Formats: sequence, structure tokens, C-alpha cells
Amino acid sequence: MTKIIYNKYEKALISTLPVEEFQGRIIVILTPGETERAVRYLLSQKILGLDTETRPSFKKGQQHKVALLQVSTEDTCFLFRLNHTGLTPALRQLLEDQTVLKVGLSWHDDLNALHRLGAFETGRFVDIQDHVREVGIEDLSLQKLYANLFGRKISKRQQLSNWEADILSDRQKLYAATDAWACIQLYNELVRLKETNDYQLITVDENNEANLSETR
Repeated sequence: MTKIIYNKYEKALISTLPVEEFQGRIIVILTPGETERAVRYLLSQKILGLDTETRPSFKKGQQHKVALLQVSTEDTCFLFRLNHTGLTPALRQLLEDQTVLKVGLSWHDDLNALHRLGAFETGRFVDIQDHVREVGIEDLSLQKLYANLFGRKISKRQQLSNWEADILSDRQKLYAATDAWACIQLYNELVRLKETNDYQLITVDENNEANLSETR
């Protein structure tokens, strides 16, 4: 079946969609030793989804350091609590790796935040935002992209929670894991659409009038 996608997805429709959540294992990493074991496992995979979380600032001029790096496979997500571990040699190895494909969204910003924790050379990364326009999509947010490509909602309720809390809540952990895992799903689907051309793009103008483009 040909997939229908939109150049711009209407935000109001997202609340009507069923919720998407990561269904795999979530492993919280708190010590440098744990980072070594986790990275060994991650570097044995073919593709990884990555994201970061930072404690929100509600005061002008205040900026916190990135507190969490979440790295997911298709079925397991590791939550590296950077405010506990720092940027360990193992994590530098992961970020500098040139063999395993690592995908993220707005990943350039995440890399800048990670560079503030320590120096490292950037490895093999793909930013999904650099590729969505190849199929005609203009939206750049994770929530809109996922709704557009899969018809499901990714909740953002935990986005402004305290990522430096002593213990992360189950909702925080699920939120973080879902965001990283979703990057893999988005990347794989974009690759599939570009390879098969099996989609139709509906362009929505400023007056919300939809026009069906030619079949790809």
C-alpha cells in the first residue's frame, strides 16, 4: 500500500493519535565501569538511535550541562546519566566510533552539548533533519515526523522534567528511551521510502488546502 505523507503535519491532529512507547529493555548506567560494559555491547550493533536530555532552566542566563545520553538499539536502550559518570573514555569511544551507524534528530545541537563535557572527534552520525526534505517533508520535530510517518503520537510530557534528579522516574526513563528508539524507526522508514518511492506527498498550503502531488 502506498504511504500518504504530508509536507507539514497539522499539530492539532497529533492529540488524536494512539501513543507510541518503547517496549524493550531500559538500562540505567550510573558508574564509569558500567559505561564500559554498555559501550562494548552497543558497538556490536548495526544501528543506534541517540538523544540527550538536559535539566531545563527557568532563569534567564542559566544553562545546565547535558545530564543524560540515551542510546538505543531496536530492543534495548541504555540511559547514561552523565551528571554521575561524566564523559568517560568508553563514551568517547562510542561517540568517536566510525563503524556503527548512529542516528539522531537535531543531533548537531546534542553534539555541541556533549562537547562541553569534554573533547572528542565526531564519529559516524546521521542527523534525520538533514534527510527529511528528500521526501518532501518540511517538519523537523520528532513528534510531527513520527506522527506523519507512522500515525502515532510520541508524548513530550517529560521533556521539561528534572533530568538531574537523584532517581529518574519510570515515566522519565520511558520518555528518554522512546525518543532514542524512535530515531531508528524514522531513519529506517525514510530510507525505505527513498528506495521504493512508494509514497504520495500531500502538500498543505498556508490556507490548509491539501493538494496531492504526483505518485512517487
